[in-house]
Amino acid sequence: MKITKLTTYHAAPRWLFLKIETDAGIAGWGEPVIEGRSRTVEAAVHELGGYLAGKDPARINDLWQTLYRGGFYRGGPILMSAIAGIDQALWDIKGKTLGVPVYQLLGGLVRDRMKTYRWVGGDRPAELVEQIRGYRALGFDTFKFNGTEEMRLVDSPRAVDAALAKVAAVREAFGDSVDFGVDFHGRVGAPMARVLLRELEPFKPLFVEEPVLPEQAEYYPRLAETSAIPLAAGERMYSRFDFKRVLAAGGLSILQPDLSHAGGITECMKIAAMAEAHDVALAPHCPLGPVALAACLQVDFASHNAMLQEQSIGIHYNQGADLLDYVLNKDDFACDNGHIRALPGPGLGVEIDEARLQHAHLNPPDWRNPVWRHADGSVAEW
Repeated sequence: MKITKLTTYHAAPRWLFLKIETDAGIAGWGEPVIEGRSRTVEAAVHELGGYLAGKDPARINDLWQTLYRGGFYRGGPILMSAIAGIDQALWDIKGKTLGVPVYQLLGGLVRDRMKTYRWVGGDRPAELVEQIRGYRALGFDTFKFNGTEEMRLVDSPRAVDAALAKVAAVREAFGDSVDFGVDFHGRVGAPMARVLLRELEPFKPLFVEEPVLPEQAEYYPRLAETSAIPLAAGERMYSRFDFKRVLAAGGLSILQPDLSHAGGITECMKIAAMAEAHDVALAPHCPLGPVALAACLQVDFASHNAMLQEQSIGIHYNQGADLLDYVLNKDDFACDNGHIRALPGPGLGVEIDEARLQHAHLNPPDWRNPVWRHADGSVAEW
């Protein structure tokens, strides 16, 4: 079997899909994207495509190493996201060729179902109680929401109180019947992270995500020493070499690699194993589309330390399309009391509605994340 063609499709809300075709008529799907930089990643995919033409798609390890080590400059969000989508598609082809789900090729199931959570509250956390109540009726008991809006490097007690009031309202409304993660989203600098973590402890969040930006990763162990709240990070780390440093330094309880950013299934299985060796849980980042989620689930079902899976149904970014709009086998992704069962189909287990995707590609939105500013006019972290 030989690789013959790579085709990319842009689609609402902010997704990029990749189809890799072979001379045997078997095609695989991937989702190589950086949110807001999809055309840049697309260019990287097609540049890397020159290494794939005419090659055997079954040699995933060799192709991965060629894509990674074949360039003198490597790593980073663009190149690793391009490799990630290609890697997903190659695993999809291998599973379809052999007639088995990818998790079987990774050693088989370690669990029967995977717990997921729902996003609530939007970019500026609001209406948390109302949204959680609606999702509770659907069987979900675990949620995540942004912890703050803009926050200055050293901010006022009023800003802290405003963030705490939202969390307090959730606990008051639901008691201990729900779990929730609080995402600082890199909006909080180290001085305020220490304050917020201390004040959040009585509300028992399941975790705090990106307590500081990954550029300030040296603060993870320092913050962990002062707080009992588990700390999570990883969506802006792109290879096992990025994760190696934070695991060695300690401080994180949960790693959140993104299967569309951190080198795909091949790389994230290694990251998952590294985390397990450090007694750290895995919760893959995935506010993206159905191929990305399917890839995450393959890793979850083969990784003992996977604890929680993000998924984007109803997320505030999904304007113009939702998670399963381009999927034919929607029932396979059904959530039962917040859990998804192992996808039964071969490969990644997702059947893409290519006709609908081609139509969406004719006029996709040019999504960009907002640029926020503080009251004094300086740029704020979004």
